[in-house]
Amino acid sequence: MEAIALFLERGGPAIWAIAALSVATLALILWKLWRLALLGAFAGQRAERAVALWQQGARDEAAATVAGRVGLRARLVRAAIGALGAGLPEAKAREETTRIARRLLAEARAGIRALELISVIAPLLGLLGTVMGMIEAFQALESSGAAADPSDLAGGIWAALLTTAAGMAVAIPAAMAVTWFEAIADSARADMEDLATRLFLAGGAR
Repeated sequence: MEAIALFLERGGPAIWAIAALSVATLALILWKLWRLALLGAFAGQRAERAVALWQQGARDEAAATVAGRVGLRARLVRAAIGALGAGLPEAKAREETTRIARRLLAEARAGIRALELISVIAPLLGLLGTVMGMIEAFQALESSGAAADPSDLAGGIWAALLTTAAGMAVAIPAAMAVTWFEAIADSARADMEDLATRLFLAGGAR
């Protein structure tokens, strides 16, 4: 704990801001994982089965397979089946399915922008802290004049560079999380497009 307190003290205000961002990053990543699990972003077996049943002509069974399901793909398939089963013109049914798909993808991408912002801000805060620390170090050197101690200057520079390292330590996992969550959302989008296309190719209720 003493080492952490010393680290925060030497880093100045910038390091406190970066520490707050690190807590926010961890909280966002955990919340996003929990949210994606609730949205069923990692599974789609029910949706695949429902589409297969629809293609085979078992329309009631297909609807029952995704009834009450909360997964992204299942909800999209349920919306498409509902639009097709309601006897809407194909263009309107596609439009309604597209509307639902956009809303579901917005749910899947929630929170990603915040992580992306952190991945940009954290290293900038670190750089700001470093620049301010370097200014202080050189001001101290100027005040000392000929009696300046190189070890004092080295210590000031070392403390200033802490903020850059801390900023990158926060930005790297945040950027990795953004890339991963984007990949999950893109995979869900591709799957939903495929499922909806197969449903519409099979036609409406018979």
